[in-house]
Amino acid sequence: MDGKRNIYIWDMDETLILLKSLLDETYARAFNGAKDVRKGVEIGKAWETKILQVCDDYFFYEQIEDCNSPFLDALTQHDDGIDLYGYDFNRDGFSISSFDETSKTKLAYRHRFITELYKKGLHSIFNEDTINIWNDLYDVTDTYTDKWLSSASACLEQCLDKNKELVSSSASASATTQDINVLVTSGSLIPSLVKCLLFRLDGFISCENVYSSWEVGKLQCFSWIRERYDSPNTQFCVIGDGWEECEAAEKMKWPFMKIDVPPGGTHRFPGISLRTLNSYISVVYGNDNACSS
Repeated sequence: MDGKRNIYIWDMDETLILLKSLLDETYARAFNGAKDVRKGVEIGKAWETKILQVCDDYFFYEQIEDCNSPFLDALTQHDDGIDLYGYDFNRDGFSISSFDETSKTKLAYRHRFITELYKKGLHSIFNEDTINIWNDLYDVTDTYTDKWLSSASACLEQCLDKNKELVSSSASASATTQDINVLVTSGSLIPSLVKCLLFRLDGFISCENVYSSWEVGKLQCFSWIRERYDSPNTQFCVIGDGWEECEAAEKMKWPFMKIDVPPGGTHRFPGISLRTLNSYISVVYGNDNACSS
């Protein structure tokens, strides 16, 4: 086992999940009649409905939609740490009209509550019927996309496999050697966190490692990630389908792997593995043992 730590920086839409291409029909049409276009759109709309429902019902989205933060800890300094058990978020007078210190504190409370909810997972709030509907939608989507979702999750899990070895070989794994998955999405923060939960990514990407580049751009997010994790033994790799993450990775001098959604593409799910990612890392960083899987 090498002593290098890899930070895998993922885009979300059209990378770890498929949604936009289902809704605009580009995914199905790329198969030249082999996929039911209408079914793809129906699946995409079902996900849209579920995402918005969870955002509004459990994640305060109607209240804080216009208060997008680049990450959940952005307002930690405004949180006075009060016990939120029994706190009435609907009657605390939160308003974005005058975003003063009091408003920032109340928003920080919501972020703390969301953090705890993310860690508990949706099974802690969904009833059995809702869980069954959610599982059915996931399975239908995974089948329709030829296992794109489950393959992406399996790849995320592979990226963390070294951490399991570290834990089993020592009392505690060193934070400076653990590999990490980070998500940097152009979507706003709350829906992106909800997508992570609904698409079963939360077991491989912690909530503090979800970044929204909505206002600040991906280069700024990448800079924060480098400041947070950089060390002589740390290597970074960016995976996504868009030009913005490609340009930002180039400026950071990090390897970038472009996702190809259409069939026949070189890098798509299923197919991408830890070995694929680490081959890109080895090209930039030049260490042969980065190619191990």
